[in-house]
Amino acid sequence: MERNDDFCCECIQVHEELLKIVNETMPKETKLYELAELFKVFGDSTRIRILFVLFEAEVCVCDLASALHMTQSAISHQLKILKQNQLIKSRRDGKSIFYSLADQHVRSIIAQGMEHIEEG
Repeated sequence: MERNDDFCCECIQVHEELLKIVNETMPKETKLYELAELFKVFGDSTRIRILFVLFEAEVCVCDLASALHMTQSAISHQLKILKQNQLIKSRRDGKSIFYSLADQHVRSIIAQGMEHIEEG
């Protein structure tokens, strides 16, 4: 079992050369906030399930609701969040709206996450 002091140095010594590199390469606070907000979107298992469906095909809300055994209303709510965060896109075809991944970055982010959890 880890103790709190396992995460602390036994002495106080600031490594100025390392801090200089960190300060030069650290993104602006606004970018870090945007990144944190993006990762929050991935923090919901329903949204992850929707993305996995969209890995396979462009689908409408009816298809998603059926595949995930959820109501269209619940799916629509999650689609709105995914679209606001530019993870998915939509196109209208008659009375139906079809959803797909916005780009390959979405697939890469999920693939990296899966690879990480499967290592452990």
